[in-house]
Amino acid sequence: MRLFKQLFFVIMTVGILGGIGMLFTYDVIKVEWPSYMETQPSFRPMENPLPVPARSIPVEGPVSIPNMGAPENPVPADETSVARGAQLFSIHCQMCHGPAGEGNGQIAPFLVNFKPANLTLPIVQDKSDGALFLTVTNGVTDRMPALNENLTVRERWDIINFIRTLKAAQ
Repeated sequence: MRLFKQLFFVIMTVGILGGIGMLFTYDVIKVEWPSYMETQPSFRPMENPLPVPARSIPVEGPVSIPNMGAPENPVPADETSVARGAQLFSIHCQMCHGPAGEGNGQIAPFLVNFKPANLTLPIVQDKSDGALFLTVTNGVTDRMPALNENLTVRERWDIINFIRTLKAAQ
């Protein structure tokens, strides 16, 4: 009988400790742990990035070396490039610039300070392919995000080739 009493108390003790553990595990009782995240300095993405090391070439190749001027378009504007550019445009650009590139995308009404550019206007179409490439690559401060991390160099050139077709569709 003594063994059953001891076994009963051991099982009860384990059960009570397990129940208390479950209260904390499933957030029935919440314990606020000290967090210093709100007091540490925070930075916006790409705020004060480190300069490019001297005599280095970026991973994307020499097309994106700063202060080298606008690059030349190495991708011919054939059917494949334009079709690929149209698909990438619909994924990455259409929400702001609209399906025809007229600056009337779904989120354009919510951009109060700066409306998206109308890509069919001569002010955009008269720019060189390299200038458009640099705009897509680096973005426009407080207006358009840089797409160099989302798109490869080839994909950006395909989008530029597609933007050139928007003028004809106007």
